[in-house]
Amino acid sequence: MIDGKKLIKGELECYNCGCNLKPVCADYERAFTELRVQLLHENAKMPERAHPTDAGMDLFFCPPPNPDLPKQIESVPPFSNSLFPTGVKIEVPEGYMLEIKNKSGIAARRGLLVGACVVDRGYTGEIFVNLHNINHRTQTFHAGDKIAQAVLVKITTDIELVEAENIYDDETSRGSGALGSTGNK
Repeated sequence: MIDGKKLIKGELECYNCGCNLKPVCADYERAFTELRVQLLHENAKMPERAHPTDAGMDLFFCPPPNPDLPKQIESVPPFSNSLFPTGVKIEVPEGYMLEIKNKSGIAARRGLLVGACVVDRGYTGEIFVNLHNINHRTQTFHAGDKIAQAVLVKITTDIELVEAENIYDDETSRGSGALGSTGNK
């Protein structure tokens, strides 16, 4: 690991300058955004990051306990979708949204894609994951399996939509060219 203090030529004091070396400053205190999570039953699992630098927190298939179904399973038939409970509620902080995203391995290897993926601050219910199977084979998950990842995204809500006759003052090189307008080679 690089010693950031050597990069600033022996400087021993943190000037709170906004540089990316703040973590090496002796007095640096990292500010965390608190994300409150409620587990809805004993089978529910806390979202977790596989690595400290990961943007996404893994979400798990966690159906409520059912004594009649000791090993709970959910399947997604080919070219259809299924809704998976996670057993958690997540309080989205002010100025953020929670976006439910694909797990890359599940998407690439199993052909399962997340749909309906925005969790707004005002939503107070359980987080569900809608998985679409674009594969020719039925895909099955067992309780406790990873199914998606949640990414906390900073947003701006202090905007005002204003109708206008014309919104572009200058021409752009792209213009109104839509899908495929730049060719496929």
